[in-house]
Amino acid sequence: MARTRTSLEGKTVVITGAASGIGRATALRLAPRGGRLVLTDVAADGLDETVALVHAAGGSVLHHSAFDISDLDAVSAFADAVHGHVGAVDVVLNVAGISTWGRIEDLRPEHWRRTVEIDLMGPIHVLSSFVPRMIEAGRGGHVANVSSAAGLFGLPLHAPYSAAKFGLRGVSEVLRFDLEQHGIGVTLVCPGAVRTPLVGTVDIVGVDRDDPRVAKAVGRFEKHAVSPEEAADAMLRGIEKGRYLVFTSRDVQVGHLAQRFAPFGYTTAMRLLNRKASTLLRRTRDERLVPR
Repeated sequence: MARTRTSLEGKTVVITGAASGIGRATALRLAPRGGRLVLTDVAADGLDETVALVHAAGGSVLHHSAFDISDLDAVSAFADAVHGHVGAVDVVLNVAGISTWGRIEDLRPEHWRRTVEIDLMGPIHVLSSFVPRMIEAGRGGHVANVSSAAGLFGLPLHAPYSAAKFGLRGVSEVLRFDLEQHGIGVTLVCPGAVRTPLVGTVDIVGVDRDDPRVAKAVGRFEKHAVSPEEAADAMLRGIEKGRYLVFTSRDVQVGHLAQRFAPFGYTTAMRLLNRKASTLLRRTRDERLVPR
Protein backbone atom coordinates (compact mmCIF):
# COMPACT_ATOMS: atom_id res chain seq x y z
CA MET A 1 0.00 0.00 0.00
CA ALA A 2 1.37 3.40 -0.99
CA ARG A 3 2.10 5.76 1.87
CA THR A 4 0.12 8.97 2.18
CA ARG A 5 2.83 11.50 2.97
CA THR A 6 1.63 14.80 4.37
CA SER A 7 3.53 18.07 4.45
CA LEU A 8 2.72 20.04 7.58
CA GLU A 9 3.95 23.41 6.32
CA GLY A 10 1.20 26.00 6.59
CA LYS A 11 -1.51 23.43 7.25
CA THR A 12 -4.59 23.90 9.43
CA VAL A 13 -4.10 21.46 12.30
CA VAL A 14 -6.47 20.44 15.10
CA ILE A 15 -4.69 19.34 18.29
CA THR A 16 -6.53 17.96 21.31
CA GLY A 17 -4.80 17.78 24.68
CA ALA A 18 -2.92 20.96 23.80
CA ALA A 19 -2.60 22.35 27.34
CA SER A 20 0.45 20.25 28.24
CA GLY A 21 2.61 17.27 27.37
CA ILE A 22 2.72 15.94 23.84
CA GLY A 23 -0.13 18.18 22.71
CA ARG A 24 1.61 21.39 23.77
CA ALA A 25 4.97 20.19 22.44
CA THR A 26 3.38 19.44 19.07
CA ALA A 27 1.77 22.88 18.88
CA LEU A 28 5.11 24.54 19.61
CA ARG A 29 6.87 22.39 17.00
CA LEU A 30 4.33 23.46 14.36
CA ALA A 31 4.29 27.15 15.32
CA PRO A 32 7.47 28.18 13.45
CA ARG A 33 6.49 26.05 10.46
CA GLY A 34 3.51 28.18 9.56
CA GLY A 35 0.97 25.87 11.15
CA ARG A 36 -2.51 27.34 11.48
CA LEU A 37 -3.50 25.78 14.76
CA VAL A 38 -6.85 24.85 16.25
CA LEU A 39 -6.35 23.88 19.89
CA THR A 40 -8.41 22.34 22.65
CA ASP A 41 -8.01 20.83 26.11
CA VAL A 42 -10.13 20.43 29.20
CA ALA A 43 -7.64 22.56 31.20
CA ALA A 44 -8.47 26.18 30.33
CA ASP A 45 -5.48 27.81 32.05
CA GLY A 46 -2.98 25.44 30.49
CA LEU A 47 -4.58 25.92 27.09
CA ASP A 48 -4.28 29.70 27.40
CA GLU A 49 -0.59 29.26 28.26
CA THR A 50 -0.07 27.15 25.15
CA VAL A 51 -1.78 29.75 22.99
CA ALA A 52 0.52 32.46 24.41
CA LEU A 53 3.59 30.28 23.82
CA VAL A 54 2.56 29.59 20.23
CA HIS A 55 2.09 33.30 19.56
CA ALA A 56 5.48 34.05 21.16
CA ALA A 57 7.04 31.50 18.80
CA GLY A 58 5.53 33.29 15.82
CA GLY A 59 2.75 30.78 15.29
CA SER A 60 -0.91 31.27 14.55
CA VAL A 61 -3.83 29.98 16.65
CA LEU A 62 -7.00 30.31 14.60
CA HIS A 63 -9.32 29.07 17.32
CA HIS A 64 -9.09 27.53 20.77
CA SER A 65 -11.62 26.37 23.33
CA ALA A 66 -11.56 24.43 26.60
CA PHE A 67 -13.96 21.49 27.01
CA ASP A 68 -14.12 17.75 27.65
CA ILE A 69 -13.87 15.73 24.43
CA SER A 70 -16.11 13.04 25.93
CA ASP A 71 -18.94 15.58 25.53
CA LEU A 72 -20.16 15.10 21.96
CA ASP A 73 -22.21 18.30 21.97
CA ALA A 74 -19.15 20.32 23.00
CA VAL A 75 -17.00 18.72 20.29
CA SER A 76 -19.69 19.32 17.66
CA ALA A 77 -20.03 22.98 18.66
CA PHE A 78 -16.24 23.36 18.53
CA ALA A 79 -16.09 21.83 15.05
CA ASP A 80 -18.96 24.01 13.83
CA ALA A 81 -17.13 27.12 15.04
CA VAL A 82 -13.91 26.04 13.35
CA HIS A 83 -15.60 25.16 10.07
CA GLY A 84 -17.47 28.45 10.11
CA HIS A 85 -14.22 30.34 10.62
CA VAL A 86 -11.66 28.48 8.51
CA GLY A 87 -13.50 25.74 6.61
CA ALA A 88 -12.25 22.16 6.48
CA VAL A 89 -9.03 21.44 8.35
CA ASP A 90 -6.05 19.54 6.94
CA VAL A 91 -4.78 17.51 9.90
CA VAL A 92 -6.40 16.12 13.06
CA LEU A 93 -4.16 15.09 15.96
CA ASN A 94 -5.97 13.19 18.73
CA VAL A 95 -3.62 13.56 21.68
CA ALA A 96 -5.89 14.13 24.70
CA GLY A 97 -6.37 11.31 27.18
CA ILE A 98 -6.37 10.10 30.76
CA SER A 99 -5.03 6.93 32.36
CA THR A 100 -6.64 4.60 34.89
CA TRP A 101 -4.94 1.47 36.27
CA GLY A 102 -6.00 -1.14 38.78
CA ARG A 103 -6.88 -4.75 39.54
CA ILE A 104 -10.25 -5.88 38.27
CA GLU A 105 -11.39 -6.58 41.82
CA ASP A 106 -10.73 -2.93 42.74
CA LEU A 107 -12.08 -1.25 39.61
CA ARG A 108 -15.63 0.02 39.56
CA PRO A 109 -17.78 0.55 36.45
CA GLU A 110 -17.19 4.30 36.59
CA HIS A 111 -13.43 3.79 36.26
CA TRP A 112 -13.90 1.81 33.06
CA ARG A 113 -16.58 4.12 31.71
CA ARG A 114 -14.71 7.38 32.28
CA THR A 115 -11.51 6.04 30.69
CA VAL A 116 -13.30 4.68 27.63
CA GLU A 117 -15.41 7.85 27.26
CA ILE A 118 -12.34 10.09 27.16
CA ASP A 119 -9.68 7.88 25.55
CA LEU A 120 -11.85 6.16 22.94
CA MET A 121 -15.14 7.97 22.49
CA GLY A 122 -13.40 11.36 22.76
CA PRO A 123 -11.20 10.75 19.69
CA ILE A 124 -14.19 9.22 17.88
CA HIS A 125 -16.17 12.40 18.56
CA VAL A 126 -13.32 14.48 17.13
CA LEU A 127 -12.90 12.27 14.06
CA SER A 128 -16.64 12.23 13.39
CA SER A 129 -16.81 16.02 13.66
CA PHE A 130 -13.84 16.89 11.43
CA VAL A 131 -13.02 14.08 8.99
CA PRO A 132 -16.26 14.17 6.92
CA ARG A 133 -15.56 17.82 6.06
CA MET A 134 -11.99 16.86 5.10
CA ILE A 135 -13.38 14.24 2.73
CA GLU A 136 -15.87 16.74 1.28
CA ALA A 137 -13.11 19.32 0.71
CA GLY A 138 -11.17 16.82 -1.38
CA ARG A 139 -7.71 18.10 -0.36
CA GLY A 140 -6.53 14.94 1.38
CA GLY A 141 -4.86 15.41 4.73
CA HIS A 142 -3.90 13.31 7.72
CA VAL A 143 -5.21 11.91 10.99
CA ALA A 144 -2.98 10.86 13.89
CA ASN A 145 -4.36 9.04 16.92
CA VAL A 146 -2.20 8.72 20.03
CA SER A 147 -2.68 5.25 21.45
CA SER A 148 -0.09 3.77 23.82
CA ALA A 149 2.17 0.82 24.50
CA ALA A 150 -0.90 -0.29 26.45
CA GLY A 151 -2.69 -0.44 23.09
CA LEU A 152 -0.21 -3.11 22.01
CA PHE A 153 0.73 -5.09 25.11
CA GLY A 154 -0.96 -6.76 28.07
CA LEU A 155 0.67 -4.55 30.69
CA PRO A 156 -0.26 -5.30 34.33
CA LEU A 157 -3.09 -3.28 35.88
CA HIS A 158 -3.79 -1.48 32.61
CA ALA A 159 -7.15 -3.07 31.71
CA PRO A 160 -9.31 0.11 31.51
CA TYR A 161 -6.58 2.06 29.74
CA SER A 162 -5.90 -0.83 27.36
CA ALA A 163 -9.60 -1.24 26.64
CA ALA A 164 -9.66 2.32 25.31
CA LYS A 165 -6.26 2.30 23.62
CA PHE A 166 -6.76 -1.07 21.91
CA GLY A 167 -10.09 0.30 20.73
CA LEU A 168 -8.44 3.40 19.30
CA ARG A 169 -5.94 1.15 17.59
CA GLY A 170 -8.81 -0.76 15.98
CA VAL A 171 -10.49 2.44 14.79
CA SER A 172 -7.19 3.59 13.29
CA GLU A 173 -6.60 0.26 11.56
CA VAL A 174 -9.95 0.51 9.79
CA LEU A 175 -9.61 4.21 8.89
CA ARG A 176 -6.12 3.51 7.56
CA PHE A 177 -7.77 1.77 4.60
CA ASP A 178 -11.15 3.53 4.53
CA LEU A 179 -9.57 6.98 4.13
CA GLU A 180 -6.86 6.02 1.66
CA GLN A 181 -9.22 6.55 -1.27
CA HIS A 182 -9.66 10.17 -0.13
CA GLY A 183 -5.94 10.85 0.14
CA ILE A 184 -6.17 11.08 3.93
CA GLY A 185 -3.34 9.31 5.73
CA VAL A 186 -3.69 7.72 9.16
CA THR A 187 -0.95 7.39 11.78
CA LEU A 188 -1.22 5.44 15.02
CA VAL A 189 1.23 6.68 17.66
CA CYS A 190 2.17 4.22 20.41
CA PRO A 191 4.22 6.01 23.08
CA GLY A 192 5.91 4.22 25.92
CA ALA A 193 6.98 6.26 28.92
CA VAL A 194 6.72 10.02 28.31
CA ARG A 195 7.44 12.70 30.91
CA THR A 196 4.04 14.37 30.90
CA PRO A 197 1.61 15.43 33.66
CA LEU A 198 -0.25 12.16 32.97
CA VAL A 199 2.45 10.32 34.94
CA GLY A 200 1.58 12.28 38.06
CA THR A 201 -2.18 12.14 37.61
CA VAL A 202 -2.69 8.50 36.61
CA ASP A 203 -5.38 6.99 38.81
CA ILE A 204 -4.05 3.71 40.25
CA VAL A 205 -7.20 2.38 41.89
CA GLY A 206 -6.66 0.77 45.29
CA VAL A 207 -3.07 1.99 45.56
CA ASP A 208 -1.60 4.66 47.83
CA ARG A 209 0.40 6.89 45.48
CA ASP A 210 2.30 8.28 48.50
CA ASP A 211 3.72 4.86 49.44
CA PRO A 212 7.53 5.09 49.00
CA ARG A 213 7.64 1.86 47.01
CA VAL A 214 4.95 3.06 44.65
CA ALA A 215 6.77 6.38 44.28
CA LYS A 216 9.97 4.47 43.54
CA ALA A 217 8.25 2.42 40.83
CA VAL A 218 6.86 5.60 39.25
CA GLY A 219 10.36 7.08 39.43
CA ARG A 220 11.79 4.11 37.52
CA PHE A 221 9.10 4.64 34.91
CA GLU A 222 10.03 8.31 34.54
CA LYS A 223 13.74 7.47 34.35
CA HIS A 224 13.16 5.67 31.06
CA ALA A 225 10.71 8.25 29.73
CA VAL A 226 11.28 10.41 26.69
CA SER A 227 10.42 14.10 26.68
CA PRO A 228 7.13 15.38 25.22
CA GLU A 229 9.21 17.12 22.55
CA GLU A 230 10.81 13.84 21.49
CA ALA A 231 7.40 12.18 21.31
CA ALA A 232 5.99 15.08 19.28
CA ASP A 233 8.93 14.94 16.87
CA ALA A 234 8.40 11.20 16.35
CA MET A 235 4.71 11.75 15.58
CA LEU A 236 5.34 14.60 13.16
CA ARG A 237 8.09 12.68 11.34
CA GLY A 238 5.75 9.73 11.02
CA ILE A 239 3.02 11.89 9.52
CA GLU A 240 5.35 13.50 7.01
CA LYS A 241 6.77 10.13 5.97
CA GLY A 242 3.35 8.54 5.73
CA ARG A 243 4.00 5.92 8.39
CA TYR A 244 1.06 4.12 9.92
CA LEU A 245 2.67 2.88 13.12
CA VAL A 246 4.91 5.25 15.07
CA PHE A 247 6.88 4.43 18.22
CA THR A 248 8.28 7.19 20.40
CA SER A 249 10.90 4.96 22.04
CA ARG A 250 12.94 1.95 21.05
CA ASP A 251 11.72 -0.30 23.87
CA VAL A 252 8.13 -0.26 22.59
CA GLN A 253 9.26 -1.05 19.06
CA VAL A 254 11.34 -3.99 20.32
CA GLY A 255 8.41 -5.22 22.39
CA HIS A 256 6.12 -5.05 19.38
CA LEU A 257 8.57 -7.09 17.30
CA ALA A 258 8.89 -9.63 20.12
CA GLN A 259 5.12 -9.92 20.38
CA ARG A 260 4.89 -10.69 16.66
CA PHE A 261 7.97 -12.82 16.08
CA ALA A 262 9.02 -14.13 19.51
CA PRO A 263 5.73 -14.73 21.36
CA PHE A 264 7.34 -16.88 24.05
CA GLY A 265 9.65 -14.01 25.01
CA TYR A 266 6.76 -11.56 25.01
CA THR A 267 4.62 -13.84 27.19
CA THR A 268 7.49 -14.38 29.62
CA ALA A 269 8.10 -10.63 29.92
CA MET A 270 4.42 -9.87 30.55
CA ARG A 271 4.20 -12.57 33.24
CA LEU A 272 7.31 -11.21 34.94
CA LEU A 273 5.94 -7.67 34.92
CA ASN A 274 2.63 -8.90 36.29
CA ARG A 275 4.29 -10.77 39.14
CA LYS A 276 6.34 -7.72 40.08
CA ALA A 277 3.25 -5.51 40.07
CA SER A 278 1.24 -8.05 42.07
CA THR A 279 4.01 -8.38 44.66
CA LEU A 280 4.23 -4.60 45.08
CA LEU A 281 0.47 -4.29 45.51
CA ARG A 282 0.31 -7.18 47.97
CA ARG A 283 3.07 -5.73 50.16
CA THR A 284 1.54 -2.28 50.31
CA ARG A 285 -1.89 -3.74 51.10
CA ASP A 286 -0.57 -6.11 53.77
CA GLU A 287 1.14 -3.23 55.57
CA ARG A 288 -2.08 -1.21 55.63
CA LEU A 289 -3.94 -4.15 57.13
CA VAL A 290 -1.47 -4.74 59.99
CA PRO A 291 -2.98 -3.52 63.32
CA ARG A 292 -1.17 -0.53 64.77
